[in-house]
Amino acid sequence: MISPSREDAWHLLTEWTPSEALRRHGLAVEAAVAWYGSNRFGVAGPELETWRIAGLLHDFDYERYPETHPLRGAEELRRLGYPEVVVEAVLGHGDHTGVPRTSLLARTVYACDELSGFVIAVAYVRPNRSLDEVDPHAVVKKMKDKGFARQVPRDQLLRGAEELGVPFEEHVANVVAGLKTVREILGL
Repeated sequence: MISPSREDAWHLLTEWTPSEALRRHGLAVEAAVAWYGSNRFGVAGPELETWRIAGLLHDFDYERYPETHPLRGAEELRRLGYPEVVVEAVLGHGDHTGVPRTSLLARTVYACDELSGFVIAVAYVRPNRSLDEVDPHAVVKKMKDKGFARQVPRDQLLRGAEELGVPFEEHVANVVAGLKTVREILGL
C-alpha cells in the first residue's frame, strides 16, 4: 500500500477541520517541523514529506472529536494507511494522552505545536504584526506574563525544547525561522 501524500493529508485536514484558524495552525506546525527536519536533523525526500504530514495533521480531529482528540484521529490515520510514525507523533503531541514520544519526529511535533501558536500570538501583539519582530527575548518575556495566551502551558514549551536537546532560546529562533517559510499564509 502506498502511503498517503502531503496532498492527501491536506484534503483530510480540510475535510475534518472547518476552522481557518486551526487549518493555519496545522500549516504553522507543519512549517516548523519541516524546518527542524531539513535544517537541524538532515531529513529529506519522502521522509521529510512524512514529517510535514505529521505536523499538518496533529490536530486534524480536534473540531470533530474534541473529547477524544487525538485518539479518534489516530484511528482514522491508521484506517487510511498513514505510517505508524505519523500516528505516534499525533498521539504524542500532547501530554494528556500519556503516549511516549519515542521517535525524533514525535518529539519535534510536540516541541513545535504549542510554541508555534505562542510565537504567532507574540507576533500578533507586535507593532507591525510581523515575525521579524519576534525573537527569543520577546517570547521569554511574554511567557512570564501569565495573562498572555494563558491557555498555553509554559511547562510544555520548555519541555519540548528539552526533549529535542535544544536550548530554549535556540528552539524559539528555530520555530520562528520555520514559521517565516509560511509567513504569507499566516499573515505575518
